[in-house]
Amino acid sequence: MSLVSIRIITANLNGLVKFYEHVTGMPVVQYTPDFAELQTKTATLAIGSTRTLQFFGGADVAQASQNRSAIIEFLVDDVEKDYKRLVDFLKPYLVQKPTTMPWGNKSLLFRDPDGNLVNLFTPVTPETIKKFETKT
Repeated sequence: MSLVSIRIITANLNGLVKFYEHVTGMPVVQYTPDFAELQTKTATLAIGSTRTLQFFGGADVAQASQNRSAIIEFLVDDVEKDYKRLVDFLKPYLVQKPTTMPWGNKSLLFRDPDGNLVNLFTPVTPETIKKFETKT
C-alpha cells in the first residue's frame, strides 16, 4: 500500500491553487473549475472545491476550512532559503519561523488561506538526513 494523495476541500479553489504555486514554486494543474493537483515526486496534494463533495456522499462529508488536526508537509532542500524567499508572502500566515525539532528536522510552520497547517522542513541531523535521502 502507498499513500499517494492528500485532498483539501475548499470554497476557494483558485486562491489555494495560487497560494500553493507561490509557496512551492511548482505548477498546480487545474483539471476542472472544481479540481486541481500539485504533483510532487513522492505524493500529490489534491485541491477540490466543495462542489466535489456531491461525488462522495454530499456536502456533510467534509467541511472546508475546518482542519485542526493534520499538517501538510513538504520536504525542501533548504528551509532557511525558502523562508527568506517567502517571508513577506507568509507574514499573515506564519505560525513559527524555522525551528529545529527534537526529531531532527528544521521546520517552518504556517497556515494556508483556509487555515490548513503547512510545514516546510529540512532534515538536519545525520539520522534524519539518512532517513530522507531517498525522498529528495
